[in-house]
Amino acid sequence: MRFIAELFEGLWIALDAIRANKLRAALTTLGIVVGIVTVSLMAAAIDGLNQAFLKSISAIGADVVFIDKYPWFNEEPWWKMRNRRDITIAEAKALAKQSQHAMAVSAETFSRRTVRYNDAVATSVTIVGTTEQTALISGLNLTAGRFLSMAEVDGARPVCVLGADVASNFFPFASPLGERVRIGESTFEVVGVIGRRGSFLSMESLDNQVFIPITRFNQVISWRPNVMIRIKVNDIKKLPEAREEFRGIMRKLRNVAPEDPDDFAINEQQAFINTFQRVGGVIAAVGLFITGLSLFVGGIGIMNIMFVSVAERTKEIGLRKALGAKRRAIMLQFLLEAALICLLGGLIGLALAWLAAIGASNVLPMRISPMVIGLALGVSLITGLLAGFFPAWRAAKMDPVEALRVE
Repeated sequence: MRFIAELFEGLWIALDAIRANKLRAALTTLGIVVGIVTVSLMAAAIDGLNQAFLKSISAIGADVVFIDKYPWFNEEPWWKMRNRRDITIAEAKALAKQSQHAMAVSAETFSRRTVRYNDAVATSVTIVGTTEQTALISGLNLTAGRFLSMAEVDGARPVCVLGADVASNFFPFASPLGERVRIGESTFEVVGVIGRRGSFLSMESLDNQVFIPITRFNQVISWRPNVMIRIKVNDIKKLPEAREEFRGIMRKLRNVAPEDPDDFAINEQQAFINTFQRVGGVIAAVGLFITGLSLFVGGIGIMNIMFVSVAERTKEIGLRKALGAKRRAIMLQFLLEAALICLLGGLIGLALAWLAAIGASNVLPMRISPMVIGLALGVSLITGLLAGFFPAWRAAKMDPVEALRVE
């Protein structure tokens, strides 16, 4: 009970001291404000990027393997990758027949084209040439109609499935099913519409796409495109075994000699996660350095002001000790004053960081979460306690007689 009473007494004295020197307290917090703005924006950016990344990366699927000519992330010269042979639809079909671990296999290729419906025009639409199993592998949710059928893919039928943005732009008030759109110089009948999917890593819209049979793609857009094979494994626990099986089948299909390296790449979701973690680590390291520097400078400022405050109130300290106040109570009083000044700076810094996060949210996903708020206030409190320790210790050790003699 006595400690609680001392705590409240020290709190009121500290608040009175801050009220008596408002301008000095406000100026003292500047270093802390800069540090808290930095640490809050850094944490908000990492948190926002992490949320956006996890949402985007879920579209890839942890149980999906991609076989492509190019690796997603590689430090090897690009011209070595360029000289590899293209992957073909025949290889995708052969892999689907021979694999024991594949639940579904699709072959995909991409190109950007202008799509027209009557007088309406959509430019830079991603045309996806694909097969019927893409809907299962990607977990596509259709809001109207259906996805491509095997017969349409095998027969190179002129049919298409629209992404949500393309459908809403061309048919805002009517059903697009049965309507005909033009891709380049070719006409396609709309058989389905895919539900809204958002964007990939806040860059590539997944709704500005049109899916057509890959066989038709080869006839009207690119007669011999490089194909990417997408495979959904039947047991995610056996993903390493599946990966080795796919590698063996592809090497056999492409007649790669045992001593030669793979002339294709096997990509997975984990490659994105590893790269993102490395980028996040670099951002955090830079942010922590700037934050630490700002808080160090701010803490020195707080310590300096607290030494001044102790010197100005020496007689007050002597009087309190002469009336029976213990060292603990004196020390608590000045520690609380330093902590309150830093918390004030922390609240100002959080408010500025919140405004900055709103302004930057259009170009970078940012999120001021409760964890960010707790981190900022916790850092402020610790900085205040560390900066105020030596001034408070000096005040607590004062001899009451000597303190009362000070002019």
